[in-house]
Amino acid sequence: MAKKKNHTAIVGIGQTEYSSHKEYQNQAEMVNEAVRAALADAHMTLDDIDCVVHGNMELFEMTHQPDLWHTLGTGAFGKEEYRITTGGTVGATLVCAADNLVSSGMYDVVMAIGLEKLQEGNTTGGITNMADPLWFRHLQTGALTATTATMMIQEFGEERAKKAAMKYRIMMDKHACLNPRAHRRFGLEYEQADELMNTSPKLVGELRLIHMCSQSDGCCVMIFTNEKKARQYTDKPVWIRDHITVHREESFNCFGFERPPMTHRVAAERLFKRNKIKNPLEYFDVFEMYDPSAWWGLDWLREFFSLKGDEHIKMLENGDWDLDGKLPINPSGGVTASNPIGATAMCRPAEAALQIRGDAGPQQLKREVKHALASGFGGTMWTVLIMLEKDLNW
Repeated sequence: MAKKKNHTAIVGIGQTEYSSHKEYQNQAEMVNEAVRAALADAHMTLDDIDCVVHGNMELFEMTHQPDLWHTLGTGAFGKEEYRITTGGTVGATLVCAADNLVSSGMYDVVMAIGLEKLQEGNTTGGITNMADPLWFRHLQTGALTATTATMMIQEFGEERAKKAAMKYRIMMDKHACLNPRAHRRFGLEYEQADELMNTSPKLVGELRLIHMCSQSDGCCVMIFTNEKKARQYTDKPVWIRDHITVHREESFNCFGFERPPMTHRVAAERLFKRNKIKNPLEYFDVFEMYDPSAWWGLDWLREFFSLKGDEHIKMLENGDWDLDGKLPINPSGGVTASNPIGATAMCRPAEAALQIRGDAGPQQLKREVKHALASGFGGTMWTVLIMLEKDLNW
């Protein structure tokens, strides 16, 4: 990452409730709800906003150039605006873009808006048409794949792998039940693990319905500004220390048998190295991770923290990823609880920032949060990783 001209602070956060249907609102009205909340949180008005960065997956909800008619809800009329569409990573890419626009000195105050109203379109239709039907036919299941489940079962044994994935899923549900904005809050108990492993409908292989994220409607808005202005508006700014993006094409490794390193591992190793963080498990106080399914969420913890063997599963079994554990994962409930795709990856740094501020509500961690990590993920192995800090002391 290039050296910043300015430090960027998150000063405003607004979110709607996430749900399967928002039939009482159109898209612009839904956006406006979150915009108003973010402006109120930042103690700003639209006159204070210099630039708007807008993002969603129009392919999924089949609305062309949504940023234009969303102006009714964003208040972007007459302002400079950018539209970003990068897939599942949209929300995280919005945060990175907003940071770059502020830290470069181009704008003083940037408002980023991530949203999705998936019930108005056909998400699966969009995903399954993204790849060549011949060369990439193995991707035509879209977001549904049992590859990770199969590999974990082969590596750790069927019983242990299934129990671990289900424990992770129940842990996420317990976190989600604390979050009043979360879409799916089932009230699951660990005693139900065996029943769920056998009765939840199969989607593909051992990827079951209970493991998988939902389709949610909702909007997340964040407001960013430089250090000088941040001090004027809030006494609890959250600073963006650094971010990184790593991705590769959907061909993965079609013509070889050696599994390449995951983009999660590459991104994390590069980010931690350039910020001189030698032990991320000790350094970070919370990790809001983009976890589209329980199988992926558990497996990816090994990648992000370069863990060996079954360390990630042992940590799950020991409660190290829980709210009072060594490194709490997704106090918000994560993506398996709420998945408004254009906002999903923005919810991760938004929720991490709320933890740093101490404003996360019922899911607020009991200990002080000074250092937070947030990730975004896209379908062609696109990883975004963002570091947030309470203080400017790095």
